[in-house]
Amino acid sequence: MDTRVTTVIADPGAQVFDLRAWSAAHLQAVEQALSNWVVADAPAGLGDAMRYAVLDGGKRLRPLLVLAACEAVRGNDHAALRAACAAELIHAYSLVHDDLPCMDNDVLRRGKPTVHVRFGVATALLAGDALQALAFELLTPDDGTVTEAVQATLCRLLARAAGHHGMAGGQAIDLASVGLALTEAQLREMHRLKTGALLQGSVMMGAACGVAPAAAGAALARYGAAIGLAFQVVDDILDVTADSATLGKTAGKDAAQDKPTYVSLLGLERSRAYAQALLAQALAALDASGLDAAGAQRTQALRALADMVVNRDK
Repeated sequence: MDTRVTTVIADPGAQVFDLRAWSAAHLQAVEQALSNWVVADAPAGLGDAMRYAVLDGGKRLRPLLVLAACEAVRGNDHAALRAACAAELIHAYSLVHDDLPCMDNDVLRRGKPTVHVRFGVATALLAGDALQALAFELLTPDDGTVTEAVQATLCRLLARAAGHHGMAGGQAIDLASVGLALTEAQLREMHRLKTGALLQGSVMMGAACGVAPAAAGAALARYGAAIGLAFQVVDDILDVTADSATLGKTAGKDAAQDKPTYVSLLGLERSRAYAQALLAQALAALDASGLDAAGAQRTQALRALADMVVNRDK
């Protein structure tokens, strides 16, 4: 992930925010927690497939969004770490299933063979199922570190983002749309569900780890929606402009499978302009949140992550 130093433009004298340093500290905690919680001793090699699917790869954007949103509302760090890992487990499970022969039938993910290529289709299917279940187990600890009310809210947000209102629903539309000419509104709805819902859900899970005014919560929801859609627009762009080695997954597969994308609908330059417009929407939502009142600069990480989403090269 590109974690170059990013300048937060709040005023001419704004302090430079070092996304690289911020990400490194937070990712260390996330990686250690994932390694601890995704155990290898599940039966019949299942644990090995689960760990292969999750560890040592990926942008970890969803965990970082959870943690950044939690910081913005000054929330419970213990709850946020569990929510961050749960969001990543849902994402990882979705990739395992998305790569299966009955879906996209892909052979490369995060720069290595996909789970079903490495472990077989049946084990990959079970690994995805187990990762999904583990995500909700992480959200419901019995050690008193997360209140039951927060646990319930986190479970509801994650379930909605992952289910038919979100990721699964979007994937269903995607599979049904191969070879079809979608309108821009139809394409936006598909991506809002398939990709955007979990990214927005990650932001809202982080916000749910603390207490924020209603206006701030609504602004964070708008921020999450904007970067969720922007992520997919940029993904569509990179699918035609980057190579497989850079992406860590098969480049050009959308065109090869005749899938509708923003580039196929709008063209490359209009897609790039749309991604920048979505970045502006995300930053405007943070401006309206009130979380940076009195110079608090609580949204610096969220701002830098939005910039990274739109201006990344993989």
